[in-house]
Amino acid sequence: MSVKDHRRPAAFRLDDPQVVVTSPEDAEARAGGTTVLFTPEPEPPELPAVVARPKQRRRRLPWASLFWSALGGLATLALGIAVTKLIEDLFARSETLGLLGLALAVLAAIALAAVVLREVTGLLRLHTVERLRERAQAAVASDDRDEARAVVRDLLAVERQEPRLARARTELTAHLSEIIDGADLVRLAERELMAPLDQEARRLVGAAAKRVSVVTAVSPRAAVDVAFVLITVVGLVRRLADLYGARPGALGLVRLLRVTITHLAVTGGMAASDSLIQQVLGHGVAAKLSARLGEGVLNGLLTARVGLAAIEVSRPLPFAALPKPTVSDLAGDLVRRAEQAGDSRN
Repeated sequence: MSVKDHRRPAAFRLDDPQVVVTSPEDAEARAGGTTVLFTPEPEPPELPAVVARPKQRRRRLPWASLFWSALGGLATLALGIAVTKLIEDLFARSETLGLLGLALAVLAAIALAAVVLREVTGLLRLHTVERLRERAQAAVASDDRDEARAVVRDLLAVERQEPRLARARTELTAHLSEIIDGADLVRLAERELMAPLDQEARRLVGAAAKRVSVVTAVSPRAAVDVAFVLITVVGLVRRLADLYGARPGALGLVRLLRVTITHLAVTGGMAASDSLIQQVLGHGVAAKLSARLGEGVLNGLLTARVGLAAIEVSRPLPFAALPKPTVSDLAGDLVRRAEQAGDSRN
């Protein structure tokens, strides 16, 4: 709105009878006097909103996937033709040899199908555990009662083959309809079902870290150290996955190792382990240990960090009610073990 330009600025109330709202034509006719005239300005026309369309990304052919798929198909065809030719040659030599070759080929096909089925089942179990952890975290955040009950039921199905949780499963099933808050139900399930498994997982990680620290401290070859650490880490990740109910196959284990290393990279676990190691070895321990024993402690702590990361990615529930294990819980025991090893060598 605008006031006549020739009027001086003044303060007034809108409910004053001297204030009149008029059109531009009437304002010119009624100019003058003590009446305050307001002329409404026409509203600007609404312009249509311009929405930029997202640029569609051109789909490219997955050449790498096509290459490996075609190569795998060719290898399968070549293997099938080779086996067929071998069986035909065996039949040409003797019917008995042909039947034996055919029986072995059928047996190999059945075993291959069983292996493929086991790997697919392991991948599905691993995906179920990962999905269950995500759902549990969302249920705790949203306090959704129905979703929490569904999560607990699925968790009971995952842990149904663990004998040490039989009593906890029975008690938790009885509490499903009694607890109202969804977050409290998930936390109760974590305390009842995950506490015994977490204790066993800590024991496994601690035992693996001790073995690595001792073996790498007394091993004369770096290649032996690398091989032993690699074998220990793979076995540790496999045992932790079996403990929490994932039970992956070979492909599932490879995927779990990749997820564990990714988790370490994302959370900065290696950097945290390095700072802890510097702190432990910097408080008088380095003076008591030789360089070789210090390297053993370092390898043990790094193995422990990988094991703790594997616990986080293998656990079907997030750490909501129970404390998350840390490397500092195992550092003191590793240093004491290294000192004992150093005293025994001396």
